[in-house]
Formats: sequence, C-alpha cells, structure tokens
Amino acid sequence: MKEEFLKSVFYDTVTVGERGQVVIPAKARKDFGIKAGDKLIVLRGMGKLGLVLIHTKHMSDIFSKLTKHIGKLKEILSK
Repeated sequence: MKEEFLKSVFYDTVTVGERGQVVIPAKARKDFGIKAGDKLIVLRGMGKLGLVLIHTKHMSDIFSKLTKHIGKLKEILSK
C-alpha cells in the first residue's frame, strides 16, 4: 500500500542548476498539462520542507473556492 502511494506522488529527483533552474519530469508535465512557456506559481509548502508549483490557469478556480469558504466562515462567525 505504501509503495503504491509513493508511486502515485513521486515523479523523480531533479538537480538544481547554477541559475536555480530545475527540469520538471516529463511524466509530471504530461499529468498536469504543463507546456513550454507556461507560468507556474511557486509557494512554500509544508512549512519549510518543500515547494508547491501551481499552474496559473488554476488560480481563478482556487480564488473562487477560497472566496466561497471565506464567505461561509464569515456567516458562521456572525451567528
């Protein structure tokens, strides 16, 4: 079970070049539809343990979901 989980989340290792660049593994690019020239947002993930890459085309969806949840939270707190 653990091995299956690792296979589902682990793509490969990458090496950081002199200019701070990394190559996203081909399978990850394919799975997430990342193409040359696409813009990605880099966020700190899990404290200082890693980085999270989010395709900018998904940001409007993320913001709308956050707005919805913030609205629900405001509604709960106002009661």
